Amino acid sequence: MYFLIPLPYLQKISMKFSTQLFLSVIIFFTLNGCKKTEKLQNESFSKVKNEIEYATSLAIHPYEGYSVVTIKTPWPNAKKNYTYILKQKSGIIPDSLQKYNIIKVPLQSIVVTSTTIIPYLEMLDVEKRLVGFPHPDYISSAKTRVLIDKGAIKNIGQNEKLNLEMLIEMSPELVVTFGIDNNNPMLDNLSKSGLNVLIQADWMEQSPLGKAEWIKLYGALFGKEKEAKLQFDTIIKNYKNALALVATKKPTATVLCGSMYQDQWYVAKANSWGAQFLKDAKANYLWSDVPGTGSIGLSFEQVLEKAKAANYWIATGAYKTVAEMNAINPHYSQFDAFKTKQIYTFDGKIGPTGGTIYYESAPSRPDLVLKDYIKIFHPELLPNYTFTFAQKLN
Repeated sequence: MYFLIPLPYLQKISMKFSTQLFLSVIIFFTLNGCKKTEKLQNESFSKVKNEIEYATSLAIHPYEGYSVVTIKTPWPNAKKNYTYILKQKSGIIPDSLQKYNIIKVPLQSIVVTSTTIIPYLEMLDVEKRLVGFPHPDYISSAKTRVLIDKGAIKNIGQNEKLNLEMLIEMSPELVVTFGIDNNNPMLDNLSKSGLNVLIQADWMEQSPLGKAEWIKLYGALFGKEKEAKLQFDTIIKNYKNALALVATKKPTATVLCGSMYQDQWYVAKANSWGAQFLKDAKANYLWSDVPGTGSIGLSFEQVLEKAKAANYWIATGAYKTVAEMNAINPHYSQFDAFKTKQIYTFDGKIGPTGGTIYYESAPSRPDLVLKDYIKIFHPELLPNYTFTFAQKLN
C-alpha cells in the first residue's frame, strides 16, 4: 500500500489509538483463593515500559515468562483493539489475562498474508518457519522464493478467500493476517476454524520508522527480541545519518506525485507515509498543506493547475520510459517535469514472478527509501550512491 496507492489498487495487489488500554488499569482481585503474588503482578502492568517507540498501532509489554501485545487501530475506524499474550514455555499467565488469545512462543511455524512481513522474517533468519502464503507470486525476495520453489511454502489462496481446509490441515502455530475495514468475514472464518490468528497493522503506520519497528513483533514471536532490536537500531541510525545529510538544505525543489488511476489522481496528504519521506528529504511537496493521512482524489485539471511547473515527478506505476507514460496518457506531456524528463518511479523494479519489490521491502527499510529520495533531489550529497528502489524513466 505504499506510496500513494489508492485503496482499490491496494486491495488488488493484496499487500501495508489509545496508549494505555487495560495495562494502565489496576485490577483488584476479590475472589477467594487469589494469590498475593498474582495480585501484585496485575497491579504492576502499567509500570512496565512499552518497548515500542515509533509505531502507533503496536504495543509490546514484556513480563517474566510472557509478553502482552496490543494491536491498536488495525484498520481505519476500527471498533476495537486486539490483545495477545505471547507465552514462553515456562511462563505463568495471570487469570486476568486468560481471556485473551494466548500464543505459545517461540513459533516453529507461521502463515502470513502480507509481503511486507517477508523482510522481517528474513532479517531475523526465520524465513524457513514460513509454511504458507496467499498467492506467493507476489513474493520477490530471492531467499524466500527458493523455499517457495522447493514447495516448503504452500499457496493458501487469496487474501479475500483463503483456503481454510488447507490451513486446517497444515495447522500452523499462527496465522498473521490483516483487515481493511470492520467487515471482515474471512477473519471471522479463520477464528471459528480453531486456528490461532493475529491481526497485524503495519500498513496503518504513517511514520517511516513506525512501519519498520514492526520487526519487534516478529522478534517477540520467534524469541529473537535482541536480534530485532539490533536490526531496528541500525535502521534508526542509518535514517538519522541520512537526515543529517540534508539538515542544512532548503526544500526548494517542487514535487508532483502520483498518476491517473481510472478517473482520479490520488495525492498523499501531508501526514501520510509517502509525504513524510519528501519532507525528510527536504523537498517541497506541493500538497504538503493538505492535513491528514491517506490520500485524496483529484481531477487531472486540478493537478495540472497546481503542479504544471513542478521540478520533479514521482510517478506511480511500473513505467520504464517517458514514452510509455505518454502512450498511456498523452496529457502527461503538459507537465514541465515530463518535458525535462525528471520523472522517477518506485514501482518499476519487479520480482521474478511479478511482485513489486518496493511494496515488499520499502516498509522495512525506510533508511534506503530516504536515501533514494535524497539522491533524486540532492544528488550532489550522494554522488556514489545507487538507487535501491527508485528508477529514473528513460
